[in-house]
Amino acid sequence: MAKEGTEMTEETEHMIEKNGAKETETVVSAGDAKEMRAVILSGFGGLNKLRVTKKAMPEPQEGEVKIRVKACGLNFLDLMVRQGNIDSPPKTPVVPGFECSGIVEAMGENTKGFEIGDRVMAFVNYNAWAEVVCTPLDYVYNMPDDMTFPEAAAFSMNFVAAYMMLFEVANLREGMSVLVHSAGGGVGQAVAQLCSTIPSVTVFGTASSFKHEAIKDSVTHLFDRNIDYVQEVKKISPEGVDIVLDCLSGENTGKGLGLLRPLGTYILYGSSNMVTGETKSFFSLAKSWWQVEKVNPIKLYEENKVIAGFSLLNLLFKQGRCGQVKTVVEKLFSLYNQKKIKPVVDSLWALEEVKEAMQRIHDRGNIGKLILDVEKSPTPLMASDSTETSEAGEEEEEHEGDSDNKERMPFIQ
Repeated sequence: MAKEGTEMTEETEHMIEKNGAKETETVVSAGDAKEMRAVILSGFGGLNKLRVTKKAMPEPQEGEVKIRVKACGLNFLDLMVRQGNIDSPPKTPVVPGFECSGIVEAMGENTKGFEIGDRVMAFVNYNAWAEVVCTPLDYVYNMPDDMTFPEAAAFSMNFVAAYMMLFEVANLREGMSVLVHSAGGGVGQAVAQLCSTIPSVTVFGTASSFKHEAIKDSVTHLFDRNIDYVQEVKKISPEGVDIVLDCLSGENTGKGLGLLRPLGTYILYGSSNMVTGETKSFFSLAKSWWQVEKVNPIKLYEENKVIAGFSLLNLLFKQGRCGQVKTVVEKLFSLYNQKKIKPVVDSLWALEEVKEAMQRIHDRGNIGKLILDVEKSPTPLMASDSTETSEAGEEEEEHEGDSDNKERMPFIQ
């Protein structure tokens, strides 16, 4: 595996040299078909459903960009996908992952705006956790010169989601107050940084107590996630807050709505409270939804409150709002170049360490974003049960899947 990683590094370096010479050849012939490493989810369940194996390398179709991946983002949503704890899950086996960064290696026909060797970040409708991905050019963006590949992989989903919730949905303005759960996570840290770009915004955050020292300067008021944060917020702001960003759901929905000031906005963008163990729990799912306060439209009308939901991936892959997202990315890049925002990377993991990385997210142990570094050498003890490259493993993968599993996966919701 280490030898293969070295070969891929050399190949990427050679590709960059070709770009310097302004090579224009972008299509690989069928006879040059190659293999790549990829993380495979063989079925829904625990960590044993994940492994690294070899797959045929994809080639770009019309309008697509082929990217030699350097880093991939790992999100709580990926954990829920692994468990099958989502609506309309994809067929397995499937390569997980929705965001990556890397270098443009080739382009399909009618693809403009990029050149071989460009440093890019991209959204991918699954298939991101691999050495090579192909995705439509509408989901690909040239990275700022100073941005690293891990930063780019930590940037796309977290900062775009945070920006759109704050400014497109909730209309954040000077003097407002925001409550954000999981303040130490990737989205939570993005929210805190974006709020700091607007004068006099008060940020209330909840997080595990062991994270407080590391993130105390990023929020105005920080509370332990296990205490009665509603009463703590009201001690400081008796009228409540203007914006609630909820990635937990369950009983926090009612609490969030109760904390809203008149004309305040509650936004649900996740449901991590449904995940309590390594595998999907119908009891946890039922309990979480049972705790959700039933929304009465008349009550919303009487109290002048707004309730909203946000899914960035649905916005991109189901609702076709690529242009709107691109505009947001450009605004965010401007803030990055002005050094007003910067992605927080918790740690880097090899592809073969995906199980350990996912466990860290499950345990809420991360501060910022976990990144799969494609070129990172795995720690031998970690990677021993995550890697499968034998012919037997390849055959097993074929038996588990459908004959059409090479088709692009539909989005999860």
